[in-house]
Amino acid sequence: MMKKSTQLVGTMAIGIFLCMLDTTVMNIALPAMQTGLSTSLSQLSWALNLYTILFATLTIPLGRLADIYGRNRLYLLGLSLFLIGSLSSGFAANVGWLIIGRGIQSLGAAIVFPASMTIGIQSVPIAKRTGAIALLGVTQGLAAALGPTIGGAVTQLFGWRGIFLINVPFIILSLGLCAWLLDWQQTRSNKERLDIGGSLSSMLMLFSLTLVLVKGNDWGWTSLACLSLIGISVLALGCFVWLEAHVAQPMVPLTLFKDRQFTGAALVTVASGLFMVAVLVLMPSFFTKVQGNHELMAALMITPASLMIFLFSPLSGFILAKIGPRLVILTGSLAIIAGYIGLSVMNPDHYWQVLVALLLVGAGYGVIIGPITVLAAGDFTGKLLTASQSVIGVFRQIGTSLAVAIFVSALSTNLVTAKHEIWHAAKTEVATLTVSAKTKRDTLQAIKTQLATETVSTTTPHRFITVAKENKLIQTTYQSLLKQQHLQAAPNKVKTQLHRQVKQQVTHKVTAENRQLVGAVTAVKVTSKSALTWAFIQPYRVAMPPTFVMLLLIGCFKKRRDYVTEINGGN
Repeated sequence: MMKKSTQLVGTMAIGIFLCMLDTTVMNIALPAMQTGLSTSLSQLSWALNLYTILFATLTIPLGRLADIYGRNRLYLLGLSLFLIGSLSSGFAANVGWLIIGRGIQSLGAAIVFPASMTIGIQSVPIAKRTGAIALLGVTQGLAAALGPTIGGAVTQLFGWRGIFLINVPFIILSLGLCAWLLDWQQTRSNKERLDIGGSLSSMLMLFSLTLVLVKGNDWGWTSLACLSLIGISVLALGCFVWLEAHVAQPMVPLTLFKDRQFTGAALVTVASGLFMVAVLVLMPSFFTKVQGNHELMAALMITPASLMIFLFSPLSGFILAKIGPRLVILTGSLAIIAGYIGLSVMNPDHYWQVLVALLLVGAGYGVIIGPITVLAAGDFTGKLLTASQSVIGVFRQIGTSLAVAIFVSALSTNLVTAKHEIWHAAKTEVATLTVSAKTKRDTLQAIKTQLATETVSTTTPHRFITVAKENKLIQTTYQSLLKQQHLQAAPNKVKTQLHRQVKQQVTHKVTAENRQLVGAVTAVKVTSKSALTWAFIQPYRVAMPPTFVMLLLIGCFKKRRDYVTEINGGN
């Protein structure tokens, strides 16, 4: 019996890992996808945002549907949808197709995630549930953190399509294990009812909030569209709270939030997830676009953060009962704060400085995410226990969604400013050159093409006027002089001497122009790297002060003495 329950928890961990992995696995592949699909970063961000929006908004209502119609059967449906979405995304011919595929994936994930938590928790005896909750909780955080590393390795080896197609064998494995392990005699529950009003109001609230975060900079924060969306999200939140307080079977029992520790766990989940995913969203693109690393190297460069999560998640869960939740959450929060201070003052050209910041943020997130699922469970039982896990999962997705929306939006705005600065510098630099107007136009066009990719070129050519162009210019000038000086019939000795003179003059002129162009392009390259580095790092500098808000949440958690007494009393 115990063996089967352990196998079930492991099988559920596979589903949770795949769902959470796909919240961040795209991040490092964005440059390759942008090139492969011939699209913009803002359009690709919808493929990221749609997954997190639908995952967050549908998790609880679809979890409730699973309670009503049988979670084992719905779990298989969720895995099947996730499989179809992965295949669709992997074979996408354009960004629209990709977005549809990601939407199908998110529907599947919104079914798989809550059902995985419930099936896994209920498959073990009550005395062992804390361990199962901790394992499934660590799996969530670790999967999201490993996303960029796995995405970078797969993109480098198999191309960006591989980050979706790699799901396929694991889903098939999970389907096979489910067919063997799950109980198929479940019947529909006639007592359970879906909270339609709560579901719709929560979906409207999250959609409006995320949309305004994504498009606020483009539309203007004081525009009618943004103000309307903010108003809709506030009204939807009020409506949601009122409905949940009065409906017989609420989608989210508000009783959960009467528990101060659960509320603290939910808020810390959002905050820690936001600050962690923000690093995973921007840094891979910075390493590839600005510093010129390939995807695998960029993945390896951020892997230390994931390694810290892998090390500290189980460690913090182990010491939770020894030092108490307050000290654990405080330690993790201080590490994240220190990491963001490092990100805001570092020189990213020195990787060791980036490394220190990544280690701190990863360790802090690992310390928090290890025990947070257990802390959220508290002393809840029955429906409140399963609801607490679904709600915490939703809050985790809200943190991810906010991170993508806020930081990608901030980066997009910064890139516009950076490109204006680079273009102005390029025009000023090229205007001072003593070269032909055509050469100036060609140089500016080349810079404009490079700017469109939002990357810094890793090489600077030594010749902008090629040997072929130089030879053509020599020949054209020579023929022109022959005609002007009426030397077409002159002896070969005269023509040879004239050709030698023309060649010397043209070569000298081309060498001088190439030297000027190399100097100008080098100067523009320096400006480009500086401006684009600012565009990527500035969001972390702005985000650093808000990280201190995490310290205000420490008081929500129980003191060590009270927590230990509760555990001992429970045992």
